Amino acid sequence: MTNLLDIPRELVGTDGVALGPELPRLSDDELRELFVHLVRVRVVDERMLKLQRAGRIGFVGSTFGQEASMVGTAAPLRPTDWLWSGLREGGAALMRGLPLSEYIAQMYCNSNDTAKGRQMCNHFQHKGTNYPSWSSVIGTQIPHGVGAALAAKNLGKDEVHAIYFGDGASSSNGFHAGMTFAAVWKVPCVFVLIHNGWAISVPSDDQTGAEEWTDKADAYGMPAVEVDGNDLLACHGAMETLLERARAGEGPSLLVVKTYRMMGHSSSDDPTVYRDEAEVEVWKERDPIARFERFLVGRGVLAEGEGAGITKELTAEVDAEIHTQEAAPRMPLRSLVEDVYSDVPRHLREQYNDFIETVERHGEAQPGDGAFPL
Repeated sequence: MTNLLDIPRELVGTDGVALGPELPRLSDDELRELFVHLVRVRVVDERMLKLQRAGRIGFVGSTFGQEASMVGTAAPLRPTDWLWSGLREGGAALMRGLPLSEYIAQMYCNSNDTAKGRQMCNHFQHKGTNYPSWSSVIGTQIPHGVGAALAAKNLGKDEVHAIYFGDGASSSNGFHAGMTFAAVWKVPCVFVLIHNGWAISVPSDDQTGAEEWTDKADAYGMPAVEVDGNDLLACHGAMETLLERARAGEGPSLLVVKTYRMMGHSSSDDPTVYRDEAEVEVWKERDPIARFERFLVGRGVLAEGEGAGITKELTAEVDAEIHTQEAAPRMPLRSLVEDVYSDVPRHLREQYNDFIETVERHGEAQPGDGAFPL
């Protein structure tokens, strides 16, 4: 029997009505701010997907439908805490301080990209918010995060490491190694398993023989809890409790966040070939942003229809930054061999010179004509 913590699975119903008096201690201003973060994530997400479909950027991992699971769990983190991303947590970095300009520059891999084009787009990193660069290799961030949490413990630092991954990553070696060592060493971390229904095209039910995802914590000797991932306040409350537990030296825990991936695994994926659209329609009715907006309107934090105005303002902000970053120069070609060695070694110099000769002979690849119609 899994060591389940006594944490409510749901705090706000799909109708936006609180299910009880026990809500996270958040002011009206803080609640409103969380709503703005939710909307910003969706606006950015929609714009990035349009850019990708127009051939302006290369890759997007959509968060559509999962905004509350990300914002709700990341909001309680302190600035000194770390967030280890599995794919869709870029919006959490925005919320924690990643400038919108850096986010969009990374999507274009232009000359403003702090990664200098060395990561494919949608692979963010931001030192200022303790958001390490993530890898497309499934589950590798799990042992990395555990190792960093162990280092923090050994150095006496008051920080917790939130390690995010999808249910598919629970089948990886990294999950097993990370969970084992975290429990043995009692490191200050929270494992956040985003149970969104699909591991690319594999249904979640085919990922495990366990009756519940929280059962996985049993084998490693840590407690677990599952919450409704479309209920922002349930996510916030559970994560806040688990962070306090880890900070108090009680070791790691597993938070299972039940939500749904409304879009494909990425912009390269067509989910219509492996899932029933009727299932998607059911989850549309559980939209986390509409749910939270109904709650805020009911409490008088938002006026009826105010959410549309906030969406319009954020869309204008994002569109302006897109135009700025789309006009930015590309990364200089010499950046291919810079910053790795103090002096470029002979073999790289030869490869770079051959590359430049090819460019001079054939010309650089050119973007499509015309401005992107936002």
